[in-house]
Amino acid sequence: MKFGFIAHPTSPALLNQVKLIDLAGRMLKEQSHGYHSQFWSRHNLVPFADFTRITSACGQQCDGTIQFMPLTAEQMMAQPRRIAERVLDGVNALHHGGAELVGLGGFTAIVGNRGLQTLERALVPVTTGNSLTAFAAYRNVVDCMERLGVSAESAQVVVAGYPGSIAQAVARLLLAHGCRLHLVHRGPTSNLPSDLPLQSPDQVQYHSRMDACYGIARFFVTATSSGGVIDPARLQPGSVVVDTALPKDVLPGAGQRNDILVIDGGLVSATSDVSFGAMALGLDPMRNLNGCMAETIILALEGRAQPFSIGRELPVERVLEIGEVAKRHGFVPNPMASDSEPVAGARFDGLRQYHHNPEIGQPDHPLPAHVLRQQVLDDFGKHINPVLREFYQFNHVERVFVKGEGCWLTDLDGRRYLDFVAGYGCLNTGHNHPKVSAALTEYLQQQYPTFVQYVSAPLHTSQLARRLTQMAPGKMQHVFFSNSGTEAVEAAMKMALAASDRKVILYCGNGYHGKTLGALSITGRSKHRKPFEPLLTHCEQLPFGDAQALRARLAQGDVAAFVMEPIQGEGGVIIPPDGYLAQVRAACDQYDCLWVLDEIQTGLGRTGKLFACDWEGVAPDIMALSKSLSGGAVPIGATLATGDVWRKAYGTMDTFALHTSTFGGGNFAAASAMAALDVLEQEQLTQNAAHVGPYLQQQLQDIADQYGFIRQVRGRGMMIAIEFSYDMTGGARALLREMAARIPAQAFMTYRMMSDSLHMHLSQAMKELEGSMEDLFVLRFMTRLSQEHGVLTFVTANNNRVMRIQPPLILTMEEADRFVCAFAAVCADMSTVQH
Repeated sequence: MKFGFIAHPTSPALLNQVKLIDLAGRMLKEQSHGYHSQFWSRHNLVPFADFTRITSACGQQCDGTIQFMPLTAEQMMAQPRRIAERVLDGVNALHHGGAELVGLGGFTAIVGNRGLQTLERALVPVTTGNSLTAFAAYRNVVDCMERLGVSAESAQVVVAGYPGSIAQAVARLLLAHGCRLHLVHRGPTSNLPSDLPLQSPDQVQYHSRMDACYGIARFFVTATSSGGVIDPARLQPGSVVVDTALPKDVLPGAGQRNDILVIDGGLVSATSDVSFGAMALGLDPMRNLNGCMAETIILALEGRAQPFSIGRELPVERVLEIGEVAKRHGFVPNPMASDSEPVAGARFDGLRQYHHNPEIGQPDHPLPAHVLRQQVLDDFGKHINPVLREFYQFNHVERVFVKGEGCWLTDLDGRRYLDFVAGYGCLNTGHNHPKVSAALTEYLQQQYPTFVQYVSAPLHTSQLARRLTQMAPGKMQHVFFSNSGTEAVEAAMKMALAASDRKVILYCGNGYHGKTLGALSITGRSKHRKPFEPLLTHCEQLPFGDAQALRARLAQGDVAAFVMEPIQGEGGVIIPPDGYLAQVRAACDQYDCLWVLDEIQTGLGRTGKLFACDWEGVAPDIMALSKSLSGGAVPIGATLATGDVWRKAYGTMDTFALHTSTFGGGNFAAASAMAALDVLEQEQLTQNAAHVGPYLQQQLQDIADQYGFIRQVRGRGMMIAIEFSYDMTGGARALLREMAARIPAQAFMTYRMMSDSLHMHLSQAMKELEGSMEDLFVLRFMTRLSQEHGVLTFVTANNNRVMRIQPPLILTMEEADRFVCAFAAVCADMSTVQH
């Protein structure tokens, strides 16, 4: 059986989409068959999609066509009689094209008195599809109640749009379910139906305005023909709105609230047992089908050419019947959607608290793990970073960790993960090392003062400074303490400039030193820099690892300092040529330039030496430390300098306090750092990095050699990177050319007729698409590691195709082997395409 369906755009933007479809369709016909005036004559309906074989879950088949009435609801209601004639003409035209049943969408049904007038004059049966829409909306409400743990008897539901056909049917179904209703209507109450199936006299209240309902109920079903009747800002926390109206009844702004949920009501989705035909790339329209269109398809699958849903009243038994028939064919009102996106079950967990005892969050009534997780994720998205919250969701990393021990993290569900991110190198001693925790506990128990800087010499901080200068390479004599690596770099830059009469600072391309304005000025990735330009002046970039370029620039005699990393960590673990650090030291000495070394990520044992510069036996003039200095327990940064540099910068009564920090140099952070240094030495973590790191790297290399999508495994000690190369260059263009070559039109000629600007933007868009898909491959690799194997990894800041391998330095051989096995398994899983 063949069906036809007349849809209409629900917004000006969708109307413009119809215009685009119309113009493109006419051009394709012209290019396929040559010019003909008929191709450019006025059309009543705009063809949109043809289905040559829809197969349901029970094996029934039908075909059909969807066409647009190119008018918005407002345009239709402005001239309803004329549009009713156009709808009738469209129905009969679809009949002449072979349709045995025609469905009317939204306002194309309303302008014909909800299909009645159209049915009287049409050559073929018509249906509005409102029965399935009403069924889906009803099930949406009931499902939401069940997910929130709310009984029907205790639920109060607002139904807006009563006594419209959908609102009336939903109201009858909810009353039978036991809900108490607030029916929002237009006109006098005396004109409303009086035969509702009440279970008690007070089960229904009538309202002529929505205002009175916001404080009464937390469940809403809307099915008006006007749209825009609910202000999301006035909804109580925990409110759920099932909005079936087109245009929508909920005004803009709902997305700004995480404590309410707006469901796209009246939609159904096809199960995996349904097929819409042989469509490439899995693009069958399986999700979020409007109930009116889905009902038409289902009736066609049933071979029932009948006006199933017509008029203002929809018999409840028919609404339930079409719901059962739809289910048999594989069309169900779930998963529910909000703003076209699926609503995860966890979304309801965050709303549950508003529907139950407010004391549930008290210590005697702890929140269930899944509820707490959703609450934390909602708070994070609402108050910290909504885009990063979406990133978590898209990449399936919606985790909340509640315990860290050694190399392991445990989430709210009790699942353990082997942590190979380790705070981006902050946790050399692992999570919550007992000796570090004990030192902090003792500090608090002894009630040591934390902030006594500049009114007293701080006890722990002074001891830490002595210890660091003893450990550091060269002749480091002074330490400035701060709170982070970025601050340590800022302090280093200021010290270098204060100690020199020159103003130029050199840095390396692809380097990374932080995101404050000073550190950003010497960070070599434009993506991080561009939004904040102009940055500091007199900062110039040089290629990393090029000693000749450095010498040539220093020869000009105006450089105060050269800032660099011994290994570029966030740049992708880029190791310079052998001897480069010694050449840098010699060049800086020759041209009287201060050498500033950022050992924030490489220092304190990470590379298998205490400091990375120890590999070449050289020392800088200024060195920045942070990351794992405190064992990851307390934020701390340290900028070390030789006595000569310090005296030149801050060695007088006028200059000694030019650079200070309120929280930098606190005793509490220093106590944590000294305990972490004890662990580093006593447990020989540097030696462990030199032993386990190369083993891990070699095992990974052996696996990588088998797969073409891994470009390189590189690193030193336990600072390792895996660079992926899942090249898709030219893939998008090839796909478009392949598709264009197979359609009966002059697609290439049409493309050539477009402007140069469009050519440029399309080429750039295809390039960006290919690059983004390459990045996505790496992200999915990491997602599979965590989801399937409980192993955490992440990309580096400057390169989305480099996976960082920076576990705690306490990593055992057994834990390294666990990672290797997981990595091998995911490589095998992801190796669909070998190259």
